[in-house]
Amino acid sequence: MAVEKSLVSGSMTMLILKLLSEKDMYGYEMIDTLRQKSQNVFELKAGTLYPLLHGLEDKGMLRVYEKEYAGKTRKYYSITQSGMNMLDRKKEEWTEYQDAVARVLAMGV
Repeated sequence: MAVEKSLVSGSMTMLILKLLSEKDMYGYEMIDTLRQKSQNVFELKAGTLYPLLHGLEDKGMLRVYEKEYAGKTRKYYSITQSGMNMLDRKKEEWTEYQDAVARVLAMGV
């Protein structure tokens, strides 16, 4: 079943920060890892990912550095302490939202 895009976009910052809290990654690696971990629910496009990454970098949530790999230079993204703090807040918000939805869905059961 396809998931509504507004649900996905609202949680994408949290998901990207979570991936980067595990290890530094380059863009395509994030897209592929997110797709695999979500069992193909999250099919993120580069045109969606990179503006999000640039915004997080501008807010100080991420650092960017370049690294050579197989003769090519890749941009890697690394989460900062501010990014970790944001991830903690987003996870708390998600838990509160998830609990509220579960309560409503359970009404009358």
